[in-house]
Amino acid sequence: MQKILLSLHGYHSSPGSLKARLMSSYLAEHFPEISFLCPQLPCQPEKMWTLIESVFEQYKGAEIAVMGSSLGGYLAANASEQYGVKVVLINPAVLPYCLLQQYTGMQTHPYTQESYRIDENYLQQLRKLAVKELSDRQKYWVLLQKKDEVLNYQEAFDKFQGCKITCEEGGDHSFIGFERFLPDIIKFLF
Repeated sequence: MQKILLSLHGYHSSPGSLKARLMSSYLAEHFPEISFLCPQLPCQPEKMWTLIESVFEQYKGAEIAVMGSSLGGYLAANASEQYGVKVVLINPAVLPYCLLQQYTGMQTHPYTQESYRIDENYLQQLRKLAVKELSDRQKYWVLLQKKDEVLNYQEAFDKFQGCKITCEEGGDHSFIGFERFLPDIIKFLF
């Protein structure tokens, strides 16, 4: 059976993020049988979700696992609930529609140069993707660092109680030292 690791980057990030590059290199060297997918996510939440659905549709019958960081972690949790897959969430967003409220107005994605508007419709699209209940906490591993300067780690710590959680002192939003976890992430996901 084909194995796929779908990596979902954070808000205003890209497939070139350090975590994606580290995981891609690690898999190429140690697990070449696992295909690594890290698509550039569109700017609109509805389109982000449509892209994720298209990956699951395209690879129906494959063993898929998901890794998501920040907003990608928020989306990955939804993927776990919709498709019953294992996920690793790295400093995941829990309430992105609250956080992004302060950025209402026109935005330009720093990597794609796409212009888009954060407005009530955008925030509503994000709210629709919220996971209310976790159906199988065994499928989640949440990696948190307490000095995340973008998100309050406590929100994820509370939401994902009962899941496997690694919560470290210090660090930052990018999750310093991510490469230490690569072997264990693959063991957990596959």
